[in-house]
Amino acid sequence: MDSIDLVTVGIIAINLLVSIKGFNDVNFFDRYKFSVGAIKAGQKERMFSSGFLHVDFSHLFFNMFTLFFFAPIVIAWLGAVKFVIIYVISLIAGSLLSMVFHKDEDYYTAVGASGAVTGILYAAILLDPWMQINFIIPGWVFGIGYLIYSIYGMKSRLGNIGHTAHFGGAVGGYATTLILMPGLALQDPLMVGLLAIPIVALFVLQKLGKI
Repeated sequence: MDSIDLVTVGIIAINLLVSIKGFNDVNFFDRYKFSVGAIKAGQKERMFSSGFLHVDFSHLFFNMFTLFFFAPIVIAWLGAVKFVIIYVISLIAGSLLSMVFHKDEDYYTAVGASGAVTGILYAAILLDPWMQINFIIPGWVFGIGYLIYSIYGMKSRLGNIGHTAHFGGAVGGYATTLILMPGLALQDPLMVGLLAIPIVALFVLQKLGKI
């Protein structure tokens, strides 16, 4: 196993260890989960720590499986260090957007690496928009569709899912990838523009008070 592989395995291991600790220690879980009220009271570390906690093993497995699938694409294009930068920024971006949209809901809580993982997924799609997802769907179609679904989920409060964190993570992954590899905007401006459409749409809808 090379050093690049170890980066992904290391992130998965941290998620596993922190999540298992949370499964077995309710006080630990409650202390480090995302909580609007607690964050407003000064516990800002929750915006980061919550990204390594999960509700159960199925939640953990789904996020880590998705990460394992898309991480190699980002690492192959940008290297291990930039991959970690995208992961961390996407995690924080997911928490920040959750704070923006739920700032008046002190009771709102969330956990999971979904924001960070979605950031990696969206970065991978930006780097390789024609990848096949489920052997059928072009990556760029999946990416746009997923964010449109996330907007719908945010608006309708669909399910017990952190749609806002997912969307924020995607924004973080998209923006950070373009900062780290600005030539993409010149190489494939059409795809860069298409993948920005749902991001722009969200903030327009938010500005208009529609979400």
